[in-house]
Amino acid sequence: MVIPGQASPQPVVLERAEGRGGELVLRRAPGGHHEIISNGVFLMDTRNGESERLLVRAAAAGLDGPVRVLIGGLGVGFSLAEAVRLPGVVEVVVVEREPAVIAWHRGPLAAWSGGALEDPRVRVVCGDLVDWLSPGTTAVEGGGARFDMVCLDIDNGPEWTVTPGNARLYGPGGLESLRTRLTRRGVLAVWSAGAAPAFETLLRERFAHVEVVPVPVPRGEPDVVFLARDRPGPSA
Repeated sequence: MVIPGQASPQPVVLERAEGRGGELVLRRAPGGHHEIISNGVFLMDTRNGESERLLVRAAAAGLDGPVRVLIGGLGVGFSLAEAVRLPGVVEVVVVEREPAVIAWHRGPLAAWSGGALEDPRVRVVCGDLVDWLSPGTTAVEGGGARFDMVCLDIDNGPEWTVTPGNARLYGPGGLESLRTRLTRRGVLAVWSAGAAPAFETLLRERFAHVEVVPVPVPRGEPDVVFLARDRPGPSA
C-alpha cells in the first residue's frame, strides 16, 4: 500500500561489479524481482520471460533424439531453464561474457535459472560469443562443435546491441559463423525486442527457411523471435 505523499519503495542494490562492458548492477525491486542494470541503463529483469522461453521452445519444435544446444547469453536464466526442461536435450553450452552474471546465478538468481548451472548436462563458458565462434578457437573452448539449436539472447535485438562489438554477430560474417555451428537439421533462433527488417533480409539471403514470430508484451511493440534453418520447419 502506498500512502499519498509517501515515496514509492525503491529498488535495493545487491551488488555492483565492473564487467567487460562497464558497470553492472544487480538490484532487487519491490515485489521480489531482480533487475540487471548496465552502465546505468536497464538491461533485463525477472518479471516475465515468455519470449525468451518461446525462443527455446520454437527452436526445439520438430527436433527429436539427442539435442545439443548452444545459448548465447545467460541473462536472468529464462532460456537456460527452458532448455534443460526440454525432452531429448543431452547438452547445453551457455556462453556468457560477464563473470558477475555467472556468479549471480550461483546466488540471488539461482531460482530464476532453476539451479540449472548444477545440471551435469550444462556447461557455462565465460567468454565473448563473437570470439568463441571464431575459427581460431581451441577445441577445448569451442572449436568446431556443432549444435542442433543455437539460441541468441545476448542483446535487446540485432539493431539494439548491448555493446557496439556485438553488432558483428548480426552481420554477414557473424551469421556465417553461426551457420557453420549448426548441424544439418540445426535451427538458429534470435531474440529481439522489436522488428529488425535489415536483419531479417540477411537471414533470408543465407537460410532456406526463415520464420518471424511476434510475441505480445504488456506494453509497447511485440518482442520478436527469428527462426532460421536450411530444412523446412515443423509447420512447413
